Amino acid sequence: MKKSLKRILSASLATMLMVGALTGCGGGEKKAEAPKKAPAAATEKIKINFPTASASGALYAVGAAITNNWNKTVPSVSAASQASAGGIANLNMVSDGEAQVSIAISSNAYQCMNGTDSFKGHAYKDLKAIAGLYLNPNQVVVTNKSGITKLEEVKGKHFAVASAGSSVYNECQTHFTAAGIKFPEEIKAEYIAFGGAADMLQNGTIDGAWIMSGTPASAVSQALSANCRLVNISDDIIKKLQEKYPWYVKYTIPAGTYPNQKEAINTSAIKMVMFCRHDLKEDTVYQLTKTFWEHIDELGQSQKNLKGLKPAEAVKDIAKIPLHPGAEKYYKEIGVLK
Repeated sequence: MKKSLKRILSASLATMLMVGALTGCGGGEKKAEAPKKAPAAATEKIKINFPTASASGALYAVGAAITNNWNKTVPSVSAASQASAGGIANLNMVSDGEAQVSIAISSNAYQCMNGTDSFKGHAYKDLKAIAGLYLNPNQVVVTNKSGITKLEEVKGKHFAVASAGSSVYNECQTHFTAAGIKFPEEIKAEYIAFGGAADMLQNGTIDGAWIMSGTPASAVSQALSANCRLVNISDDIIKKLQEKYPWYVKYTIPAGTYPNQKEAINTSAIKMVMFCRHDLKEDTVYQLTKTFWEHIDELGQSQKNLKGLKPAEAVKDIAKIPLHPGAEKYYKEIGVLK
């Protein structure tokens, strides 16, 4: 009996020792469990919201082409373009963090960075540039029956100036003031965008409209197909503008750009700039900049406004907007910057 009890106790003790040994090696069993999933943030793509302009404008198509290219060539990002109210709205969205990348004329970008004009009290001092793009010319379209042959003669006429506070409205204000017209008091201002203005020009219900867009612009083509013409902006007015606003350049719209346009048109233009938030990672902006320029020929085939762009021109005429470190790294890498 005693021997049996001893055997039972020995067996129990052996079992306890074996369990203890296995417990001591329990780390091996835990390691064999299914691995924990990586945090979602580690695999999520960086979202790029890219506002552009109205769906009928050239900028909308440009933004769509750029974001489609990024989605195909930069695995770490998910980019989406969207319609917007245009440059000023785009800058506000980037400033407020609602968007990460967008496009506007360099003058508006300068005003946003410095908190002037439409951005008074709402400066975004950390705004950064990715690239200067194409020149965006001012195009003054009038009906033949209006009798308008120069900017000074818009005084007292029905003229479409877009919505108050918009980029186009600001262009009207600076140009008409330089032409000696009190704006908007001394014209019969129509606050409509150029899509609607083109229809009104065709119908003859307004005398003229201000259109700022890359050439050829569909709204201008529509108007010039129906008893309308473009008006020159004189060198004197352009010179006055350049003395006060360094972002203006002289621009020529070649003859034949539009239907029934037999002569070249003298006008002013401002460079479009692609900009971004300052807190986008350097490597992300580097990749966005690099792939944009490496596919510029392809982009130019789909969007005429991007055709023929060169990286060497991307850092010029951008109203002193500082480059994002990621973009700067790329331009140094290819020798555009030292």
